Amino acid sequence: MALIEFAMVVGPFLALLLATFETTITLFTQQVLETASEKAARTILTGTAQRANTTATQFKNNICATLPSYMKCSSVMVDISVASSISNANTSSPTLTYDSNGNLTNTWSYNVGGPGDVVVVKTMYLLPQVAGPLGFNLANVQGKNRLLMSTYVFRNEG
Repeated sequence: MALIEFAMVVGPFLALLLATFETTITLFTQQVLETASEKAARTILTGTAQRANTTATQFKNNICATLPSYMKCSSVMVDISVASSISNANTSSPTLTYDSNGNLTNTWSYNVGGPGDVVVVKTMYLLPQVAGPLGFNLANVQGKNRLLMSTYVFRNEG
């Protein structure tokens, strides 16, 4: 009798355990992305990136240097643009486009602006998701990935 009861409970329990683990990894990765983005965006805010003539690749590599080893730099995307005002800043999630092989085809901006400019820094990461039992799935974009995004809007220091 106990074996039958255990068999009835163990499946849902393991499904719940796996869903909790997947959610925890996703939330942790989002927070790591937020922290790395904040540090990198601060170099634009203070003018350090502008004075050093930091390229888009260097900026992305600065973000990747602070990420944990399980996060691949190839899955990091950075879009930096200047807005006319804080209220007109585009903070929406981008629509990702793919080619026939499933590779991203989006192009990203890299405009760090000058003193007094309103800058929008979007850092995105494609986190691979594993579909769990009982239909649990956190993927929100093509390829069984979850798009995580960190956005900072600020006025550059003058």
